[in-house]
Amino acid sequence: MEIIFAVTTIAILVFSAILHEIAHGYVADRFGDPTARLAGRLTLNPKPHIDPMMSILLPLILILSGSPVIFGAAKPVPIDPFNLKEGLKDIALVSLAGPLTNVIIAVIAAIIFHVLLPIFGQSIIIAILGKIVEINLILAIFNLLPIPPLDGSKVFSLLLPKNMANAYLSLSSVGFLILIFLLFFPIGGFSILRFMGTLITFSLRLLGL
Repeated sequence: MEIIFAVTTIAILVFSAILHEIAHGYVADRFGDPTARLAGRLTLNPKPHIDPMMSILLPLILILSGSPVIFGAAKPVPIDPFNLKEGLKDIALVSLAGPLTNVIIAVIAAIIFHVLLPIFGQSIIIAILGKIVEINLILAIFNLLPIPPLDGSKVFSLLLPKNMANAYLSLSSVGFLILIFLLFFPIGGFSILRFMGTLITFSLRLLGL
């Protein structure tokens, strides 16, 4: 049963992350950057999107370790910011498209959940819909953290002067190391996992789950 749960969770996570990345590429294409489209990344075929570490191994480790928050990612779609017309503004909008897509998926799945619950009761269909809502909320909230290279850092950079924004975004090369450290080693009593858990619980209640 645990293996079925893990496989189902990873499948939902992978396809939710793929839709997240397609949204980035689609909006970038609309704003003048065809890089993702020309690279064949605007497709639902999982093969070009899957990252063995972030799409499979990391979420599997989190599931098997009993982590309260399970997340992962697909390969980031290639974006060439020099093709975008309005610099940081367009970068922020392209970045926002991914988490917004996950929120939309979560809301649609929640609506279907409430429509089908009286018909199917506590069935596997209802459980899967609930998991779709939860995972997409996790992806949206996680990616909106203002830590480079996550999407939230590009949105946050709009609040900074241009030179500070560029310096802040340049931290992307070490951002994931910082993020992993903060995930597993809370500082001053602040835990990203606890913070995310609070936001996810609030969002689930807001959606009636």
